[in-house]
Amino acid sequence: MKEILDAIQSQDSTAADFAALSLPESYRAITVHKDEAEMFSGLESRDKDPRKSLHLDEVPVPELGPGEALVAVMASSVNYNSVWTSIFEPVSTFSFLERYGRLSELTKRHDLPYHVIGSDLAGVVLRTGPGVNAWNPGDEVVAHCLSVELESSDGHNDTMLDPEQRIWGFETNFGGLAEIALVKSNQLMPKPQHLSWEEAAAPGLVNSTAYRQLVSRNGAGMKQGDNVLIWGASGGLGSYATQFALAGGANPICVVSSPEKADICRAMGAEAVIDRNAEGYKFWKDERTQDPKEWKRFGKRIREYTGGEDIDIVFEHPGRETFGASVYVTRKGGTITTCASTSGYMHEYDNRYLWMSLKRIIGSHFANYREAWEANRLIAKGKIHPTLSKVYSLADTGQAAHDVHRNVHQGKVGVLALAPREGLGVRNQEMREQHIDAINRFRNV
Repeated sequence: MKEILDAIQSQDSTAADFAALSLPESYRAITVHKDEAEMFSGLESRDKDPRKSLHLDEVPVPELGPGEALVAVMASSVNYNSVWTSIFEPVSTFSFLERYGRLSELTKRHDLPYHVIGSDLAGVVLRTGPGVNAWNPGDEVVAHCLSVELESSDGHNDTMLDPEQRIWGFETNFGGLAEIALVKSNQLMPKPQHLSWEEAAAPGLVNSTAYRQLVSRNGAGMKQGDNVLIWGASGGLGSYATQFALAGGANPICVVSSPEKADICRAMGAEAVIDRNAEGYKFWKDERTQDPKEWKRFGKRIREYTGGEDIDIVFEHPGRETFGASVYVTRKGGTITTCASTSGYMHEYDNRYLWMSLKRIIGSHFANYREAWEANRLIAKGKIHPTLSKVYSLADTGQAAHDVHRNVHQGKVGVLALAPREGLGVRNQEMREQHIDAINRFRNV
């Protein structure tokens, strides 16, 4: 592994030098163990501790197949799917690996008693399998997390509709929270040159997800002037949705849970910020009963920021806790786009406010190949910026996941894999200096 790191850090290394490197037999990776899948049985979600279930193991380097690449991971990040994996909710991810393993002789590699997790990376290509022409050893890359087979026609207009669509590092093995990762070569994209390894690794999953959900025609199709309600606007997903809204000429109404998170939204350029805790919104009277009076109070507050207009688009991801309010405050003919359900999957809302007002609910999940590429292109051009707030070592990934689970983080939290320290990997210093305040915005809070 030292030879690999030395080659990456040398300015003189060529593609031939990387191709000539010997691959190690094993590497360090963050895993969950199949025999521990019931370790949190009987506990409430909030009481399940990722620090107990995530392990730093030495695992064998997987076999490289056609159309695949092995990547030396310099940095990765923690997404909410890593939290779900670590607490074995809503199901153990080993069920995903077992199903994938039944697909072919090659995919059997994924069905193991351990799961190497993680759906983001920034690093360097080490090896490519047969049929890979666009990438070579030594290329500096980031990876999006869409894994598809594309043998069915269903996925050819929108790769997210492929019947064998999976999220790499969540529904497949050999993910990015490790020193080496196995990806399909069509997951690879150029690393933005003005960013460090950890900064480049942070946007991937959430940036692409927010792009499809809010900007793409497959999502809300946001346009100039739209009033966009963004839940968790300083968090992993919401911080990118806020940036897309501002960059696209929309009007974000940012909902946060603390003064510190409100300050971050204002630093991004948002003017309309609602601290839901400070204003005491309680959309549920008890576990079974919502409070429409609170929906109305919330809607009135929103209209104070919009000049009396209702919301055109709701960027939904908390789920159960907020969904009734989201449907209510959306204007007639408006759109609620939903991905994830971090507060619960069973959504309840008053359908009269949906059907009689011709509103739409759109389910949105990650992004197709083109959407992921476009989202990364905006990062590379300095139009959208990483929201990295804190960086952990690979050994401390459990703590990083714990912080995300408890929502005590801001933006995204990064993880160093092979990178020995923060700040490495910048190739365009001049461009970086143009955007340095925005790059560091979440770190400076």
